[in-house]
Amino acid sequence: MSTQKHEIKLFGKWSFENLEVRDVGLKNYVSLSPVVAPHSMGRHEHHRFHKSDVNVVERFVNNLMRPGKNSGKKTRAINTVKNAFEIIQMRTGQNPIEILVKAVENAAPCESTTRVSYGGVAYHMAVDISPQRRVDIALRLLAEGGRKSTFGNPRPIEEWVAEELILAANNDVKSHAVSKRNEIERIAMANR
Repeated sequence: MSTQKHEIKLFGKWSFENLEVRDVGLKNYVSLSPVVAPHSMGRHEHHRFHKSDVNVVERFVNNLMRPGKNSGKKTRAINTVKNAFEIIQMRTGQNPIEILVKAVENAAPCESTTRVSYGGVAYHMAVDISPQRRVDIALRLLAEGGRKSTFGNPRPIEEWVAEELILAANNDVKSHAVSKRNEIERIAMANR
């Protein structure tokens, strides 16, 4: 009887081993728990803040299912991410999960603005963003960048999602997510 240790890989291809979140603030909020398929059936939904325990790939898949044409079509979103990961693997030769984690780190804004009113006069004030919200915003901006690029374009969404993740992982300003993060932080700096 052999006692082989079977490693859990995403879609049977990409390993979660030796992956780490370099941003200390986001370390507890980006889950890299091994899963075969990014579909937890929404078990986290009934507990406050349990979304940080959901695998980061599944959270990205969930963000691709925004209202509109693909709302609620999780299988289609999973296949989109799987094909995008294949493209990332071919273009960079790196683990696509590692690219996603780097993209989330680079797209997460550190500060934003809030509206404060004193005596009927409203003005904006710079505030720090909590780590949980930083991850939420980063995932939303990454998915938004991939989705917005496909409209009126013959290239499939998989290629745009892969391109957005690669650009964001390299901290390139051409990435929608990175440029939006820079804009949010610039506005916050102006309102200090």
